[in-house]
Amino acid sequence: MQLLYALGAGVSVGVFFTWLKLPLPAPPTLTGIMGAAGVFLGSVIFNVVRSRFFS
Repeated sequence: MQLLYALGAGVSVGVFFTWLKLPLPAPPTLTGIMGAAGVFLGSVIFNVVRSRFFS
């Protein structure tokens, strides 16, 4: 359910910023989006490794 809320919030922000003719507060290319996803994935991997091997 949280995924749907996040998607709805993102779509709302995208519509609002486009309506006001403002630059989107997100990476404009797939490369930027993949970079942000990589940062998140790195955080998840670190937490998994830390909890399994160092707890």
